[in-house]
Amino acid sequence: MIKPYSQACENNKQPILKQLKHAFENTSQVLEVGSGSGQHAIHFAQHLPHLNWQTSDVLSNHNGINQWIAESEMSNIGRPLNLDLNQSWPVEQVDGIFTANTLHIVNWWLVIKFFEGVSRHLVAGGMLCIYGPFNYDSQFTSDSNREFDLWLKERDPQSGIRNIEAIYQLANQTNLTLIDDHPMPANNRLLVFKKNE
Repeated sequence: MIKPYSQACENNKQPILKQLKHAFENTSQVLEVGSGSGQHAIHFAQHLPHLNWQTSDVLSNHNGINQWIAESEMSNIGRPLNLDLNQSWPVEQVDGIFTANTLHIVNWWLVIKFFEGVSRHLVAGGMLCIYGPFNYDSQFTSDSNREFDLWLKERDPQSGIRNIEAIYQLANQTNLTLIDDHPMPANNRLLVFKKNE
């Protein structure tokens, strides 16, 4: 099997890492929801050696993630868990959760399920980091994001770039407080939330 490769991951991994170093500075166990190709996990685990990085995804992506992990030979990264947002999460409690480019891919019901899972498994005081594109006041932040949203909806009418206000509402309902909203390359954002004590 050819190891999966995402050029977007290569392009954004360093800007994301810069923010995660601060957000996860006091974190010991991060669950990555939707590890995709596995590239982010390897890069972040390598540069955040103080924490254990637990990968997860649907089963169809596990082989690729495992290839990246096997080649890395790092001890602070976990083999992928089978995590389907429609099902119970295969973890207990963690003090950090990270997801990248997922909330606009899945349908809105699964976005709600994602926040329910965060509420259930993120400890008080734990950190949640979400990377991806968002709309503000129901407006696209760029023409490229508008085109991307059209492409997403042609593929799945229930997907699409989410309004940040709706994300904030879900976060508030699940006892999360927004700490930072960082502008990122290619018209993306990195949202940092903290679980209330």
